[in-house]
Amino acid sequence: MRLWGSRMGKEPDAAFSRLSDSFSFDRRLYGEDVDASLAWARALGRARVLTESEVEALVAGLEEVRGTLADPAFEPLPTDEDIHTAVERLLTEQVGPVAGKLHTGRSRNDQVATDFRLWVMRACDRIEVAILDLARAMVQSARAGVDLPMPGYTHMRPAQPVTWGHWMLSAFWPLIRSRDRFALARASASVLPLGSAALAGTAYPIDRQAIADDLGFDSVSPNSIDAISDRDFAVEYLFAAAMLGVNLSRHAEGLILYSGPEYGFVELDEGYTSGSSLMPQKRNPGALELTRAKAGRLVGHLTGLLTTLKGLPSAYDNDLQEDKPPVFDAHDTLLEVLPVLTGLIGTLQLHPSRMAAAITPDMLSTDLADYLVGKGLPFREAHAVAGRVVRVADEKQVALDQVPLQELRVLDGRFEQDVVEVFDVEAALERRSSLGGTAPSAVRDQLKAAEEILSRR
Repeated sequence: MRLWGSRMGKEPDAAFSRLSDSFSFDRRLYGEDVDASLAWARALGRARVLTESEVEALVAGLEEVRGTLADPAFEPLPTDEDIHTAVERLLTEQVGPVAGKLHTGRSRNDQVATDFRLWVMRACDRIEVAILDLARAMVQSARAGVDLPMPGYTHMRPAQPVTWGHWMLSAFWPLIRSRDRFALARASASVLPLGSAALAGTAYPIDRQAIADDLGFDSVSPNSIDAISDRDFAVEYLFAAAMLGVNLSRHAEGLILYSGPEYGFVELDEGYTSGSSLMPQKRNPGALELTRAKAGRLVGHLTGLLTTLKGLPSAYDNDLQEDKPPVFDAHDTLLEVLPVLTGLIGTLQLHPSRMAAAITPDMLSTDLADYLVGKGLPFREAHAVAGRVVRVADEKQVALDQVPLQELRVLDGRFEQDVVEVFDVEAALERRSSLGGTAPSAVRDQLKAAEEILSRR
């Protein structure tokens, strides 16, 4: 039973059927297809296209179909080219000819657009839960290291002291931005296309707003041609997924470095590492490496769908069948990665002594310039003096805090005995107490803001 077969004089070529049939991936829309079909049956009843008894029969039959399709053992027939065909066939087996009335006034074009939007809305909700679980793990780790000093890096070179809490929260805020992007993707998907039919709109007096209310859509599409071809929401979902993947990859890269023996700032729980088939001593950051790799997969899905869409004319084209696999795979990928990272962050063992030992006096050269600013020297000049002090330390092969005071005074007479206070790491951290800074007091304020955000969900 192909829904369009009556016009044809023969069956589709077998190879073409394998190319065009989509049941293998769109079967996961069965719940959304049943929900949208239930809403359409009720709408047809309100429009007096169906009798009350016909609506009741369709509703009961559709719920039976839902149970059948929920069984992983369900096997489609060769003619079940997509989930919509399978639902209609099974419904016909349940309720007989009245099943043929369900498709009155709708097309697979608006049917699939509705199902897919509904699925994306629900997918965004699932991703939000996983994102917030990881965010909570990050906040917990940040709280544990709120005042633990460690080197901060720019250009992959030691820069200035920061705290572990500050560094961990630097990964929390991108997560919250990702949560907001998925919320925007959900809002973009929450526009009902059902009732647009093939492209010109339905010929029956359907209350589309009632359908939107029934299914939980925020609004109704204003143009039927646009409604059946609009896949902006899918692209926005994939962008949110790709951006999340990129940010997770960057954080994973940091943890790969910090957990290596050269740094030793943190230790990964064995449950999130892998070994070597040749070298018994190896313990590799497998979970973090795969997180890093998955970002490329997510970016690829975004690029692929954009390329598919770029040359399409208006209304529906079979190319749009390719919108679902990348979205489905992106969703599955994130729901694999996010829980693993949540567990990994939650079990990280911090090594404060290794962090502190990696901080060297030269990381406080900016503080040395700020010291001179406090003595009245313009910063640009103070920066130059501090740079000359660094050069002297390099030439003498001593640490920056070991340059004798008399030599400092040769470079600038404003240096006094109190210059030694510049090299107090805890004091240097606390000087950066402005909003968003790395001072433990500022990080505690960050934690309060983060916890407030998490408490809203």
